[in-house]
Amino acid sequence: MISQVSSAAVIGLDAQPIKVEVDLSNGLPSFTIVGLPDKAVEEAKERVRSAIKNSGAEFPQKRITVNLAPADIRKEGPSYDLPIAVGILLASEQVNFDPSKVIFTGELSLNGDLRQTNGILPVAIMTKERNFEELYIPQENADEAAIAGEINIYPTRSLRDIIWHLRGEKSIEKYQCLNMDNIFEEEIPFEVDMNQIKGQEHAKRALTIAAAGGHNVSMSGPPGSGKTLLAKAFASILPQMSSNEAIEVTKIYSVAGLLTKDNPIIMNRPVRTPHHTASDIALIGGGKWPKPGEISLAHRGVLFLDEFPEFPRSVLEVLRQPLEDNIITISRAAGSLTFPAKFILVTAQNPCPCGYLNDPVKTCSCSQNQIAKYNKKISGPLLDRIDLHIEVPRLKFEKLESDSSLESSKEIKEKVEKARQTQRKRFENSKTLTNSEMSLPEIKKYCSLDEKSKELIRQAVNQLNLSARTYHKILKIARTIADLANSGDIQTEHLAEALQYRFKKEH
Repeated sequence: MISQVSSAAVIGLDAQPIKVEVDLSNGLPSFTIVGLPDKAVEEAKERVRSAIKNSGAEFPQKRITVNLAPADIRKEGPSYDLPIAVGILLASEQVNFDPSKVIFTGELSLNGDLRQTNGILPVAIMTKERNFEELYIPQENADEAAIAGEINIYPTRSLRDIIWHLRGEKSIEKYQCLNMDNIFEEEIPFEVDMNQIKGQEHAKRALTIAAAGGHNVSMSGPPGSGKTLLAKAFASILPQMSSNEAIEVTKIYSVAGLLTKDNPIIMNRPVRTPHHTASDIALIGGGKWPKPGEISLAHRGVLFLDEFPEFPRSVLEVLRQPLEDNIITISRAAGSLTFPAKFILVTAQNPCPCGYLNDPVKTCSCSQNQIAKYNKKISGPLLDRIDLHIEVPRLKFEKLESDSSLESSKEIKEKVEKARQTQRKRFENSKTLTNSEMSLPEIKKYCSLDEKSKELIRQAVNQLNLSARTYHKILKIARTIADLANSGDIQTEHLAEALQYRFKKEH
């Protein structure tokens, strides 16, 4: 007797239908799985055998052959446990149903319970797009799958419940799909608010521009000046993610196995802060079968690299291509996968190894050779890809004790949202979302300058030896500053402000 049920393989961030074919034949009892399975799929034999027995069904004492088709796609992980078990029960006529429009996925325990499984959201989206009618998943993945919307989701606790449901003895209640618009109406609290940070108005202004236009930021200053605190507060002024962005980010976290039952949807823009001992694989992703790295986990959010020069240069250099293309392609012998990597890079560093170069209070103890070696850890091409370079100086006591009212994150966020709305309207007919993503034709169209402004930037390019990339970045920053000022055209003062963020780091 042959049966065929459907499951799914997650490749990168997308799922693909997999046919689980089960053949029961006479002969010595055996259990074989073919179709390019990995070790976790091979071990499904023992989990499925015990789960069927402990769920009140009979495990067939026959020659069992399971084929996972198409056979040229590598199958990995324990998500094939459930479809293999259901396929065996269908082939042995212990259940009877039409499997043509049904997807099964989930890991089984030895007693037949279903465990939380990674990559359920891509499977749910594939179920909807390929016009399957029903999706059977573990109970703990219900909220995650419900994001996909408009599919019949049957979350279940055990194989026994599925057997009863397919036999018509006891139905599994269909799960209600989530309304993403209602979810994003909730106010999201943040750890640090901008009004908690005394002084540093120049840095706050730069971060506001970065949030409004999606620009990368580098902060330099002595220890304890507030660089890390500013980076933590940065997330609180970023615009709220749209439902499409939330689904996009949640897919990445689903595949990476970072979703939990209590946090099945990523609603805040992600903030990733890898330690400076992180490897290049940890940063960009990879492995035998590539998984998302920190830059993909920071997609649509922030990648904060504290102690920037302490990262190995070889690790930092892998950021150059993702910062330019907003994607990362990982090639391995098994194949190539592309992950999204559109993030705002925020870096923080001391001006020298001891941290007190040009400090008005403490004397720097570093030699010129040490300072040069320290700063050479970050290459010119990488610095060229960072839009805003700002100094975060030591705060005086008067600033720390000041009771003057400061702008809150909510107030700054309203300005950022308004500027982003202007950009959405500007780029409504293109794939561009923010000013930082503008192509050369878009820069030419939306960043036109008057004669006075042209003369200003001409002098800057010639005197500071600015690269073509830097020239275009200055125009993008000026466009964002004009958006924050609600100005249709880039004025000379907008361009002048944009230029000041490039002076410190140009060579």
